[in-house]
Amino acid sequence: MKPESANLVEFYDESYAREGGQAELYARWRALGAKGKADHAMKLCGQADIRPATILDVGCGDGALLSELRRRGFGRSLHGVEIAEAAVRIAGERTEIDSVELYDGVHLDAPGGSYDLGIVSHVLEHVVDPATLLAEMGRACKAVVMEVPLEANVSARRAGKRKHAEEVGHLQRLSRDSARAIMARAGLQIAGELEDPLPLRAQSFFAQTPMAHAAAVARWAVRSGLHRLSPPVARRLFTVHYACLCLPR
Repeated sequence: MKPESANLVEFYDESYAREGGQAELYARWRALGAKGKADHAMKLCGQADIRPATILDVGCGDGALLSELRRRGFGRSLHGVEIAEAAVRIAGERTEIDSVELYDGVHLDAPGGSYDLGIVSHVLEHVVDPATLLAEMGRACKAVVMEVPLEANVSARRAGKRKHAEEVGHLQRLSRDSARAIMARAGLQIAGELEDPLPLRAQSFFAQTPMAHAAAVARWAVRSGLHRLSPPVARRLFTVHYACLCLPR
């Protein structure tokens, strides 16, 4: 295991341990995020007429996304790999997932083209060398759905936002162009793209008071409206989620 992979393992094992009494809250947050991730993966695959039977979720965390895909009947054989033992234990208890394995963050123990679809969602921003990971997925999977937050913007440069990004382990601050460049270095070509400024349910999840909820509603209205009017301006001002379908060249 590379030194940087060992550091990530330690970070994520500690992050699951830190949840403590808030474990249920963060499990609900990950389940909510999984709905959006599933929406994006299924939309991109539908546009390309891809109907995967076997799916591999790389960096599957607690298995929330795979569980959501099973609930929707998307894919017949669902598998995950994860670098953190704590997450593997949680995901492994989900009977709706066919297998969850611990891996080194670099190499996938699978022959070329083993999976119809690989998903790497909100993982690459945590990785030291995202192009290498994507290239390995392109080897093992016939198609790859990648999703990242685009954090090269005015809002994300604020001190509080930078501190939060560090606390949750973000090593990359990506723009859409830099995300596309990573895919090109990995030897993948883009077959479809989409952006999401985040739905109201995500913007308001942690709002604990009526005033906080009202602020979240206002933030959602402004951001979603601006993104509809001018996506390039929206990307420069605040974080949106970017997802794309990639195919090996």
